[in-house]
Amino acid sequence: MKIAGMASNRGRNLMNIADRAPGGAEFAVVLTNDSDAPVLEKARERSIPTEVVEREGQSRADHEARVVDALAAYDVDLVCLDGYMRVLENTYLEGAPTTINVHPSLLPAFPGMDAHEQVLDAGVKTTGCTVHVVDETVDDGPIVTQEPVPVRDDDTVSDLKDRVLYEAEFRAYPRAIRWFADDRVTVDREAGTVSVAGDEDRAFPERRLTSADLADELRYGENPHQDAAVYADPTVAEASVVGAPQLNEGAKGMGYNNYNDADAALDIVKEFDDPACAVIKHKNPAGCAVADTISVAYADALSTDAKSAFGGIVALNRPCDEATAEQIVESFKEVLIAPSYTDAALETLTEKDNLRVLAVGDAIEQREPRVEQPIVGGRLVQDRDRQSIDRDDLEVVTEREPTDDEIESLLFAWQTIKHVTSNAIVFATGTETVGVGAGQVSRVDAVEIAEKKATNDAEGKSADGAVMASDAFFPFPDGIEAAADAGIEAVIQPGGSVNDDDVIAAADAHDMAMVFTGTRAFRHD
Repeated sequence: MKIAGMASNRGRNLMNIADRAPGGAEFAVVLTNDSDAPVLEKARERSIPTEVVEREGQSRADHEARVVDALAAYDVDLVCLDGYMRVLENTYLEGAPTTINVHPSLLPAFPGMDAHEQVLDAGVKTTGCTVHVVDETVDDGPIVTQEPVPVRDDDTVSDLKDRVLYEAEFRAYPRAIRWFADDRVTVDREAGTVSVAGDEDRAFPERRLTSADLADELRYGENPHQDAAVYADPTVAEASVVGAPQLNEGAKGMGYNNYNDADAALDIVKEFDDPACAVIKHKNPAGCAVADTISVAYADALSTDAKSAFGGIVALNRPCDEATAEQIVESFKEVLIAPSYTDAALETLTEKDNLRVLAVGDAIEQREPRVEQPIVGGRLVQDRDRQSIDRDDLEVVTEREPTDDEIESLLFAWQTIKHVTSNAIVFATGTETVGVGAGQVSRVDAVEIAEKKATNDAEGKSADGAVMASDAFFPFPDGIEAAADAGIEAVIQPGGSVNDDDVIAAADAHDMAMVFTGTRAFRHD
């Protein structure tokens, strides 16, 4: 799409649009009514043709006719105003292409030249910008899109002007142009409305407006030289470590890494209906277990890798009782998360000055439908991985079928591996982990690490006779060979490799049972 820009001064929005080329839109010309306007030099630096059409004592209509003639030579589809200091009337509006403008407030509030002053005088807490179609009114044409920004108590006009420009106008104006470039905008001038195809309520809408409240400024971020804070979303209905009461008031506050690891730990135990415990280091489980009591679940999880659990995060999906608390304080832990605590448990736990004890309430289930991850220049948003398979979902692909006990272990391992960084391998017996291989660039390396952890660090359990879960398919039989050497007897994996037949043959050669889930369980955050 070819667009024209019209500005009387710097034209910073126009230059931002030129640099971004939203929807592939390109400037055919930048026009100004002032031969000294800085936008001329900025446009020339970008090799954009320019036109100067000054009024020179003419009538408004005659000047507008010259502007229309100048634009017509470039055959543009859309005209974008940016601080064009002339009110456009019928001669222009009837002769020019559709024209849009950006105004530095949320219209219809605060029209006119002094919008920022009006905002501060009114004491509103939110302002922003409006991209609208230009019509015969002033600052009142059909609205294409808007973008809000907060107003701070100590804002000056200069502060507000910069925030609205960089945080609102630089977002909203390119968005509007992209919609026009994609031919998705319908302007109904008679009704005074604009509609955008696809701008509707759906899982991944065209626009996401999010807000969060500062919950705490943290001592530092991932490393001591990084500043950090945690923000809260008060609409979240499931148990969360953000804002959870810290019951041992003398302990240090939660840090950036504590929040990350605590959230990961809590997310694992939400997978299970029966009493479950997860012990986390660097967002990966050192151990996880489900048992008849929360005390046994903790003991089984810890015994997977008590060495790595030192300084770790513990999450429980049942209230913490005294028996569990007594086990937890036997070694150093950073954070404990549970729905609640008995008085006796709290008395034991608060004897540890550096153990942060969080009570997250009873909503220990996954309710939030989506998760997101910031990346430079945007955010990734996806459905939460809430897959929960049962035995009917499993496809047995080997000659030997898994036993009932193996199926129970395979299903437990699959629910756990969703929370292990890819490439991931989990060894399990019963409903407890035996060894975890996390975050490897080679799947066979992950198998070998799980075997090493099971052999060297697991207490009272072994890989011999265990089951194995893999978060993605095995591209070659080498992972199965390594698992067989470790003593693995059954495997759960997605399947789908071009070498599945070779992998299955390797399992059959070792009398392993293997099941395919048909779904993958990658985790990359």
